[in-house]
Amino acid sequence: MDLKDIRREYELIDLFCNLAEIPSPSLKEEKVANWIKDYCDKNGISCKFDNYNNVYIHVPATDNTKQPLLLSSHMDVIGDDSPVKTYLDGDFIRAEGRTLGADDKAGVANALLFAKELASSNLKHGGLEIMFTRDEESGMSGIRHVEFDKLNSKYVLVCDSDSLGQLEVAGASYTLVRIKVHSYKGGHSGIDIGDSTRENAAKLIADIIANLPQGVYYSENGEVVTSCNIGGIKAGNIEVTNIINTDAEVSYSIRSSSRKYEQELQDRMKLEVDEFNKEYENIAKASITFEEHLPPFEKTDDEYIPILFETAAKKVGVTPEISSFHAGAETHIYANKTNAKGENFTPYLVGLATVCNMHSKEEYLDYKTILKGHELLKSFFDAFNA
Repeated sequence: MDLKDIRREYELIDLFCNLAEIPSPSLKEEKVANWIKDYCDKNGISCKFDNYNNVYIHVPATDNTKQPLLLSSHMDVIGDDSPVKTYLDGDFIRAEGRTLGADDKAGVANALLFAKELASSNLKHGGLEIMFTRDEESGMSGIRHVEFDKLNSKYVLVCDSDSLGQLEVAGASYTLVRIKVHSYKGGHSGIDIGDSTRENAAKLIADIIANLPQGVYYSENGEVVTSCNIGGIKAGNIEVTNIINTDAEVSYSIRSSSRKYEQELQDRMKLEVDEFNKEYENIAKASITFEEHLPPFEKTDDEYIPILFETAAKKVGVTPEISSFHAGAETHIYANKTNAKGENFTPYLVGLATVCNMHSKEEYLDYKTILKGHELLKSFFDAFNA
């Protein structure tokens, strides 16, 4: 069976390939957004663009005693706007000579077909909301421009994980840390080297670095919760050795799925800088800054969705993998926002297909997994509305 035959047999595969074959690099998603709008219009599904041209889809509730569910995926992909030609390689769908864009066209396809099926079904449900965002891969500007106060769902499935059956319940923040050291007196490495009032900023920054954590700061049940990683060091000129350097700096990244342990780590770093400034008063001064680029996606005590997901996955023959991840996704933005009812969103990162070699020319989608992922999504939604 070739890809044409599979596309004829499976509506989801055809939908995925149609979406994948529309190039949509970050901030150039207009063509795929318009294609989605046309698809919804043809199938009688409510679809609108928001003020940032994210796509919002709504299937109204048929039972207002039940609660709505939000599915979220991003429309942009890694790659340029050159043509995309999909082909079948065994069980794998690939693109000729470029990234396939299964991240996250697999999520978009699954959610879009599900909206079509739900809109024509007799299922009693609390409603379905779908958000397809722009620019996830580049700067997450799409999700940051979502009008959260117009969304009614509390629970969010961000369909963007790369492995079928994954349910990620927490994810790490990203905070940029910069430490700078300024020595008040520089000088000549020969003439002034004996002056105890002169300290080389390169050596001083090295002393600070030696006293700071590197790598895993806190872990739990074998999973990294909080980490600290040195980025780069800048001091002097490697070709010039006859100067007592006056300025040096170092950058770190902090990643944490716990605000508690991130704050503890930040306090630890601040204390090191404070102790330095006491020791080198009138000789040098250090400063430290923290810039939060992505807030943490913290695990909640609410086990409702993980229990439903595990049950639904096993029902359709998928092995559930409930865990956390030490990186960022749109879950992090949802987790720190509230909906139209003033409720905090409770998001999860979900895998509805297996995508390998993501973001590379060797990227591929196992087409059998996306079909199984659709079964999982339907099974979960049925359980959610039971």
